[in-house]
Amino acid sequence: MWRKPRLQLLERVCCVSVGRVVELQHMQESSMGGHLHNSSGMPPFFLTGLPGLETSQHWVFLLLGPLYTISIVGNALILFIVKEEQSLHQPMYYFLSLLSTNDLGVSFSTLPTVLVTYCFHLRKISFDTCMAQMFFIHFFSFMESGILLAMSFDLLTDSHVVCMGLCVLIRSFCMIFPLPFLLKRLPFCKPNILSHAYCLHPDLIRLPCGDITINNIFGLFIVISTFGLDSALILLSYVLIMRSVLAIASREEQLKTLNTCVSHICAVLIFYVPMVSVSMAARYGRHAPEYMHTFLSLIYLFVPPMLNPVIYSIKTKEIQTLMASFGTNVSSITSFILTGFPEMEDLEHWLAAFLLLLYAISIVGNALILFIIKEEQSLHQPMYYFLSLLSVNDLGVSFSTLPTVLAALCFHAPETAFDACLSQMFFIHFFSWTESGILLAMSFDRYVAICNPLRYSTVLTDIRVAHMGISIIIRSFCMVFPLPFLLKRLPFCKTNVLIHSYCLHPDLIRLPCGDTTINSMYGLSIVISAFGVDSVLILLSYVLILRSVLAIASQEERLKTLNTCVSHICAVLIFYVPMVSVSMVHRFGKHAPEYVHKFMSLIYLFVPPMLNPIIYSIKTKEIRKRLWKMFLGPKL
Repeated sequence: MWRKPRLQLLERVCCVSVGRVVELQHMQESSMGGHLHNSSGMPPFFLTGLPGLETSQHWVFLLLGPLYTISIVGNALILFIVKEEQSLHQPMYYFLSLLSTNDLGVSFSTLPTVLVTYCFHLRKISFDTCMAQMFFIHFFSFMESGILLAMSFDLLTDSHVVCMGLCVLIRSFCMIFPLPFLLKRLPFCKPNILSHAYCLHPDLIRLPCGDITINNIFGLFIVISTFGLDSALILLSYVLIMRSVLAIASREEQLKTLNTCVSHICAVLIFYVPMVSVSMAARYGRHAPEYMHTFLSLIYLFVPPMLNPVIYSIKTKEIQTLMASFGTNVSSITSFILTGFPEMEDLEHWLAAFLLLLYAISIVGNALILFIIKEEQSLHQPMYYFLSLLSVNDLGVSFSTLPTVLAALCFHAPETAFDACLSQMFFIHFFSWTESGILLAMSFDRYVAICNPLRYSTVLTDIRVAHMGISIIIRSFCMVFPLPFLLKRLPFCKTNVLIHSYCLHPDLIRLPCGDTTINSMYGLSIVISAFGVDSVLILLSYVLILRSVLAIASQEERLKTLNTCVSHICAVLIFYVPMVSVSMVHRFGKHAPEYVHKFMSLIYLFVPPMLNPIIYSIKTKEIRKRLWKMFLGPKL
């Protein structure tokens, strides 16, 4: 009796399953028919991080972020040292500069998609963008092989170095240029999911359903004619080197001669070993787990750019000496004298009391904001997470200036050590850059909440907020990190008296008697790329918000919607207006009285940390209620 209904149920399931299969086949056929020819309508690719570790992707970027930082800062330092030091203007170091430039290219060619994949979970990439990224990744790989081959030569003139560099560049371009076009002619009808967070040719070549014979033949040809030939010539050069070294009678001289090759040998090994491993895995390890391919490609693309500057810094005596000079003060000045308000000695104790009151308001106010958001479950939302970041940052601003202000104004101990001053300068500007990034993130939060309210919870997840915070911190660190080293290389032979009771870069940059062109250019570039870009994007977000608000029919609803942005607008104004004023006074008001510079910098560093918690306490209903409950009792 029970078999008949069960058989009927099984029959229905089979019919539904067969129907679903037929439907999927029709969808696939129509998809294939629509994609037989690549055009501007080609569907995008989807990048993946580490398969099987989807829930830990943010931890993966916490590893990759420092690798990027080490690679970029290390190679930039190598370029800077070779440029500045006349004794390094030799063929060997010109090739090292080419290698560092190439390694920067490798890092920057993968950074955008790695950042959006691991931090923001934005995995979609257009076909043409993917082709462009693939071109640059492989172009720089072929370039590195050619540069390592060129570095195996010696006794070259400057003109020979230029010619060899151009030949390596032209060869790499000619080899890689056809790859995107050979791929673009093929029909992509398989799943368009890539197995990395960037576009590689071995990954892309598996997706077309057309004849890929030409692609395979061309790929094999350029690998053999480039990597194969280069590695064979490098090996031959070392066979000849070994023959010459063994002809030297003295064992000590043999070791000394071989020691000059150690850096290059290490660079060759850390490039070719991962590259060969990736190639072997792609050709013979197709049944290996996906994460193996991903890890091998990460080693291939991340390890050489990171280790090359480290190896050459350790093994090259001239670079080692110059790097060591960055850690020592080259001037006779070992400390700075921080000033309070010398024009107002009679009022200095009142000024100190006033500043301490501002510190108390800032520290207590921001600590209260953090406590309320932690305790109040209803505030565990993206908007308040960003507010927590802002409060932590404002506490950082306050604590970074407090020690020297307290010492200079209250205890009349204005002297601070050279390194301590540079450390304080780093933290003050680091927190300033971080605040700009947080305000930009908060404007994005308001944009999504008003312009795409239905997607708010899916776009701004807790993980994405954490990734945005980490990205802001990494960006600020990378921008501010070179400032102390760029200052430390200069001779400070002018006065050691600073015009503030804390150390600021605009104040310190006026004291060296050396050439500060690089410092000024770098300072201007990071101001434009951080504050300039952030302020423009914040303005753009409010243009889009205003457009959405004006589309609302009800005047009452418009005002209610705009009211949610008032706190953020105030925070933006009290940060950017003093910051712009300080910059304008510094650049165009050099003949203005010193007290003008002092008061402007005080407003810039003291007002935002003090007013931000007050503004958000007044304008945020939930925080206001909690404060009333804390201080005036539950009945109120």
